[in-house]
Amino acid sequence: MAAVAARFGLRRMFSIADFATPNARMFSISAFAPPSPPTPPPKADPSPNLFVSGLSKRTTTDGLREAFAKFGEVEHARVVTDRVTGFSKGFGFVRYVTVEDAAKGIEGMDGKFLDGWVIFAEYARPRPPPQMGGATPQPQQSWGTPGSWGSQ
Repeated sequence: MAAVAARFGLRRMFSIADFATPNARMFSISAFAPPSPPTPPPKADPSPNLFVSGLSKRTTTDGLREAFAKFGEVEHARVVTDRVTGFSKGFGFVRYVTVEDAAKGIEGMDGKFLDGWVIFAEYARPRPPPQMGGATPQPQQSWGTPGSWGSQ
């Protein structure tokens, strides 16, 4: 009896009759709808601080300052670098004296080439406030204290 039930179950599973009369559950439109596109982050409020992305690994802080100084008085410029290699991580910050100079800097450098790479300039968003709940715990060292490494 189990063999007969299993055989009918397989017939039911592979039956063409199920596809001839599609039901709403099998071919629902929502199953094939693409996911909604992610919402872009909100634009930052105008400020003298700019976030610059798309920098070459060879871009230096002085090079970034010189490129943006054409559009106004640069108070501070910094390329964020890797601690080990010293090369650029691909982004940096420029701070102008006035918001008007910052707007000129964005207009003049956004989508332009710097050191062979297309860069993007926009107003920097402020850092989010730190999360409450304390500091993250440091991982435990399994090899003991430094003084006990050679002793057994």
